[in-house]
Amino acid sequence: MTETSDPYLWLENVEGGEALAWVRARDEATTGVLCDAAFEADKAAIYEISTRPTNIPFITRRGRYVYNYWQDQTHVRGLWRRTTLDSYRSPNPAWDVLLDLDALARQEGEDWVWRGCSTFEPEHRMGLVSLSRGGADATVTREFDLEAKGFVAGGFELPEAKGGATWIDRDTLMVSATLGDDPATASGYPRKVRRWRRGEPFEATPVLYEGERSDVWISGSVDREPGFERTFLRRQITFEEGESFLMGDDGMLRRLDLPLDARFTVDRDWIFVRLKSDWSLPGRTYPADALLAASFTAFLDGARDFSVLFEPAPRRVLESFFWAESKLFITVLDNLASEILVARPDASGAWDIAPVPGLPDAANVDVWPLDAGSLERTDEVLVSVTSFLQPSALGMIHADGRFEILKEAPSAFDATGLAVTRHEAIAADGERIPYFEIGPADRNGPAPAVLYGYGGFSVSMTPSYLGSVGKVWLERGGVWVVAVIRGGGEFGSGWHKAGMREGKRTSHDDFAAIAADLVDRGVTTPRRLAAYGGSNGGLLVGNMLTRYPERFGAIWCTVPLLDMRRYTGLLAGASWMAEYGDPDKPEDWAFMQGFSAYQNVAPDKAYPPVLLVTSRRDDRVHPGHARKMAARLMEVGADVLFYEPDEGGHGAANKEQAASLSALGFSFLRRTIGRADA
Repeated sequence: MTETSDPYLWLENVEGGEALAWVRARDEATTGVLCDAAFEADKAAIYEISTRPTNIPFITRRGRYVYNYWQDQTHVRGLWRRTTLDSYRSPNPAWDVLLDLDALARQEGEDWVWRGCSTFEPEHRMGLVSLSRGGADATVTREFDLEAKGFVAGGFELPEAKGGATWIDRDTLMVSATLGDDPATASGYPRKVRRWRRGEPFEATPVLYEGERSDVWISGSVDREPGFERTFLRRQITFEEGESFLMGDDGMLRRLDLPLDARFTVDRDWIFVRLKSDWSLPGRTYPADALLAASFTAFLDGARDFSVLFEPAPRRVLESFFWAESKLFITVLDNLASEILVARPDASGAWDIAPVPGLPDAANVDVWPLDAGSLERTDEVLVSVTSFLQPSALGMIHADGRFEILKEAPSAFDATGLAVTRHEAIAADGERIPYFEIGPADRNGPAPAVLYGYGGFSVSMTPSYLGSVGKVWLERGGVWVVAVIRGGGEFGSGWHKAGMREGKRTSHDDFAAIAADLVDRGVTTPRRLAAYGGSNGGLLVGNMLTRYPERFGAIWCTVPLLDMRRYTGLLAGASWMAEYGDPDKPEDWAFMQGFSAYQNVAPDKAYPPVLLVTSRRDDRVHPGHARKMAARLMEVGADVLFYEPDEGGHGAANKEQAASLSALGFSFLRRTIGRADA
């Protein structure tokens, strides 16, 4: 199928009357099939789990208070609130509500979704609140007075746009948003960075930096720490490569001499560099996935003698890092098990690196700063401890290294008799592809199973608590499987690169190999195995449909990319060419057409049933992908259900909608691969 012969281009018109009528008809048909009494029961159970008053309220500290955004059954859109850390430790913290989003939405007649607030430190009185209409990526930004608990009349306000703003000083913002004259890149992200002074018309603001239209996005950041005041500008050329500049007091830009695919942070006089490819310098080559440190002053002066804070080993890779007040916290994945290291420099610049003591044993441990800003940061950090079957706990590492549990989530399901096991499928090229199997420890014969995966953009599939899945699927005897396929970040940059571009089909083959292994091991049968994925994972399971239909009994595909012939011209699609390729280049389309699921639907194939879910407010992955795929599958006589709510963006707008969408998927599974308890 070529672009000119595509009979369903009209479905790309998101708000078109004909397209919306088609969507409404498909929605009605889908809800008529799936929204039965069991659906309502699952929806209620999932919603109850996600809105329990005993769930962990995650926090960020700003000044004297810790802040939390909270949603429950009374506050569907949510409350932004704060309390003291001492009060937070108590069973019933005394919360002070700053903004009630449900009340604001009613008052303004808007479908507001919370997107956060950045406060001006150290006072933390004024903030920039970001609100999304219906869950879209584009947001409205409005200045908020945290003491008066209201928006500032005549204050800073930006209309709906992608991007955002950060504080330069109390009366000046750095704005990178798709506003003004010629504001966006081909990917639909900001192309210019501006300095906006209070009271000045936005149209008159000076442009600090302007990128190319072919860039992915342009952004800026401001370090206001006394003695280390700096302004950085970032030009993201592709999703993987970019260049950064240090702005001088005279406005001149100095490019930082770093590999284009490296990631870095500058904290005080340290520069930390995370490599994605080998970096050859005079006298030494630093390997991909290493973490390097050096004096930023010396680096600017030309020195290239780095301390190596982390060096990878086979299946032992760097997951993340951040600088606290006086030490660097490093998260490592060692053969998929997480480990937290702390690195401390001494007066000579040498580093002492050791594991954080006293952390609980768990399948997954994550660490991040307690403090929102840099001016008041401490060495107190937050830690989450979780696994597939163990409810999450939130803890804190104190400045002296002590570990304290702050909150523990209640169980959402009965895990008695359930087990987590790890296995490896062998890919066609001999690579070992890990996967986690969660299900009955004493399984007797094949069971209905769901295989979930992503496989892209270096995203790691690490264990997290399966609350709602456990309640409506695992408790009933079902099996849940999480695939660790190439394209992810679980084993470093080489694992990601092996699933990019020409390797995208390899990533999909990995997933299919796991499906075959599950059947070979007697876990399930093809008829009782479903593939589930969203976004890039939607492309993954869309290819299971078109390339491996015989291995699955159902395909659950959400907010997907599917038409790789046209994806670069649809919303943010152009930003992902580093991951997938450029279909306008014949040499790229030669391999891309093999994983462009929409073009590969054939009239003479037997396909398993499909549920396609998207959102009209998704301004990241165009809903036309799912719409057109559904229409094409209907054309060839496939059993396809399609659902597109009006709100939600690239994810659910709120917990109520999230519960409804999950329950819809589980209703589809019951209809296709069978009841888990049957």
